[in-house]
Amino acid sequence: MVMETLLIYILGAGLYGLIEIIWRGWTHWTMLLCGGACFTFMYIISAAALPLWAKCLISAAAITAVEFCAGFLVNIILGWHVWDYSDRPLNIMGQVCPLFSFFWLLLSIPGLALCSGIRELLV
Repeated sequence: MVMETLLIYILGAGLYGLIEIIWRGWTHWTMLLCGGACFTFMYIISAAALPLWAKCLISAAAITAVEFCAGFLVNIILGWHVWDYSDRPLNIMGQVCPLFSFFWLLLSIPGLALCSGIRELLV
């Protein structure tokens, strides 16, 4: 179980870093940590006996919560300015916003499918 979780975390960190590099042209090491945590949460969520739409909503909420907590620490407390959504409508302290929560919802569809496929390989 520990090795499975570690594998999922490392895979999520790498995949999220790659997505950020493709999307923004760069990433920050703290985003790898967040990506690993988010993918681990999605892996757990993917095993639930719920319809896909519910898993996607829960995943998007979990990712948004991780993003807010990480942003509060990294951007507000430490002042590293890794990202800033202050210019986005309905943002919360510049750390999260509905637009990116929607992106997490969309990304959760292939993410959850990947999690399910990995689980089938590992079990």
